[in-house]
Amino acid sequence: MNRVLIALLALAPLAACAPAYSPEPAPVVEPLPPMPVASVSGLESREPDACHAKNYVSALGQPGTVIPTLGVTREYRVVEYRGIEPQEYNPLRIVFRLDAAGNIYNIDCG
Repeated sequence: MNRVLIALLALAPLAACAPAYSPEPAPVVEPLPPMPVASVSGLESREPDACHAKNYVSALGQPGTVIPTLGVTREYRVVEYRGIEPQEYNPLRIVFRLDAAGNIYNIDCG
C-alpha cells in the first residue's frame, strides 16, 4: 500500500504538466446533392401500374389456376407462397402473388 501511495505522490506533479484537454470543433460536413434513382447502380425508377395490373383485380382471392384463363396478353410471372423470385425488374411484366392456400393475394408490376 505504501508503494502505491508513494508512486501516486511521485506522479502527481507530472499531471500538472499535461496540456488541458480542449476538444477540436467537429468538421463541417456538407450534405451530398440528391442523386436521381436512375443513376444509382442496381436501382430503376418504377412507374405506377406500367403493366396495367389494375385490369386484373377481379382475380384477387381466386385460385392461381385461373391465371391462364384471364387472357393476359403481356408477360407475367406467378410467385408462389414463400417461393423464390428472380430479382430482375421489368415494369411491363405482371406479377401474380399467391398466398399459402394458392389464392391470388396481390397483383403488381415487376
